[in-house]
Amino acid sequence: MEKKIYLDNAATTKTRPEVVEAMLPYFTEKFGNPSSVYEFATQNKKAVDEARGTIAKAIGADISEIYFTTGGTESDNWALIATAEAYIGKGNHIITSKIEHHAILHTCEYLQKRGFEVTYVDVDESGMIKLDQLEKAIRPTTILISVMFANNEIGTIQPVKEIGAIAKKHNVLFHTDAVQAFAQVTIDVNEMDIDMLSASAHKCNGPKGIGFLYIRKGIKIKSFIHGGAQERQRRAGTENVPGIVGFGKAVEIAMANLKERADKEIALRDLLIKRIFEEIPYVRLNGHRTKRLPNNANFSFQFIEGESLLIMLDMNNICGSSGSACTSGSLDPSHVLLAIGLPHEIAHGSLRLTLSEDNTEEEMLYTVEKVKGIVEKLRKMSPLYEDFIKKRN
Repeated sequence: MEKKIYLDNAATTKTRPEVVEAMLPYFTEKFGNPSSVYEFATQNKKAVDEARGTIAKAIGADISEIYFTTGGTESDNWALIATAEAYIGKGNHIITSKIEHHAILHTCEYLQKRGFEVTYVDVDESGMIKLDQLEKAIRPTTILISVMFANNEIGTIQPVKEIGAIAKKHNVLFHTDAVQAFAQVTIDVNEMDIDMLSASAHKCNGPKGIGFLYIRKGIKIKSFIHGGAQERQRRAGTENVPGIVGFGKAVEIAMANLKERADKEIALRDLLIKRIFEEIPYVRLNGHRTKRLPNNANFSFQFIEGESLLIMLDMNNICGSSGSACTSGSLDPSHVLLAIGLPHEIAHGSLRLTLSEDNTEEEMLYTVEKVKGIVEKLRKMSPLYEDFIKKRN
């Protein structure tokens, strides 16, 4: 197949043409700074507020609770560091999980160096957080629980509503990194008792460089970026008007066909999973079988190296990944796969395929065919596989 098959939508998505079209005027004829007082600029302020309203509606929030950032990483850093600083009078203990994105894990490490204590809760073999362990970890000094909505590598969707209820019961703030889940699954911050939520536009067919942090009214956290009075004096810096407008348009499109898109992606995902298991032996599906993102399929193939598989897939015009794009240069196996109990040698043979509604059944079947051939070829070169077959026979 000469056409490029893109199956790495967890890393980033293409910006929709309608989104680009909505953004373009704000680079040229509508270039005013929304903080200025003249009408030319206040029109841009209105556009920013309209996008803010669209995004707020998507998660059941009030428009005043949405603060624009540069993306998920900034939002995660803001939620953790600002909460730690604001609530130090109450305590210095934070709870998170072992499978968080590094935007959370590395921020927790930073806070630990500053004297804060962090508990990393275990997950089961499907990547689901252990709720009993989470609740037992709460102390009188606990100020924040931060657990991702859905995992970026294995796709497992966490019991967010239950986590929110536990946090509320113990009067602890609850933040969720929803970068992978936002505009993919239904989210209601009030029903789920979410106090803070991070999201990023480029994961839902919006532009790169723009995201938001939802902060529930009454949460007393301060600015993370200091300077001017933008974002109601909580996030300094001239607003990225084209990015914000594009984000709003992407969310509008995504929410208009959320169920239809999810149903199509689930059908394609399940076809991919079914055929992989029919065609290739010694393979494992990572993550929860049903409680997973609609577009996520993560496999571990025994007796091969995932990096070689990716390179050979690329030679066949298929784009996939072995895990988070933020750690693609690392030689270490995924911390997520290790946390769900995979040994190093199997974790190294992982493949994450994350599709979109633009993919087709034909592309899924072509991908299975190519993965099967590559896995067979790599196993023939593996002394471990040769020894395994000899022992089995």
